Amino acid sequence: MTAPTPVQSVTAQGNYAGSVSRFLAYAIDLFASTAVYTLVLAAISYVVQIVTGKQVSWNRQDIAVVVTYVAWEFFYFGYSWAVSGRTFGMAVLGVRVVRADGAVAEPWRGVVRSLVFPLSILLLGLGFLGILVQRERRALHDLIAGTAVVYAWDARAARLRFLARAAETAAPPATASPLAGDAEAASER
Repeated sequence: MTAPTPVQSVTAQGNYAGSVSRFLAYAIDLFASTAVYTLVLAAISYVVQIVTGKQVSWNRQDIAVVVTYVAWEFFYFGYSWAVSGRTFGMAVLGVRVVRADGAVAEPWRGVVRSLVFPLSILLLGLGFLGILVQRERRALHDLIAGTAVVYAWDARAARLRFLARAAETAAPPATASPLAGDAEAASER
């Protein structure tokens, strides 16, 4: 009898994250951070109305709303990258910001990355070109901050968890030994 060949599991952990993963993570983050910002504005409006009795409405053309939104976005991304190396959207898609050499990024790199991120947009999007053409897939803000974005999930670990769950559900229930059945049959006689 031959031994079964082990299944090769796929892992992307440590590989540079692609443009689609990075864009989707950014889209998720933009949606989540905007939703939080909107909820905070609604809560402030509600509290002001309860306390003063006056209706407060927020308008996108109001410069104070725009400035606080931009400040909130810098805080959201900068704090997330500084503390954990990932934002909510990046965690969902399994990507992480690391130093260019692959080590854990220092907090200041996350702050610098968020501060120079608008440069990639302001240069007519050309700052993102590096994600498409470089082997390391680093955008302008990654180059300036000395960071890279890599996949941080391991498909092999996920597969092992899946197989463990499948084995638990497929295992027959623990029963008495076959000899116990003979003892029960003998006692019925």
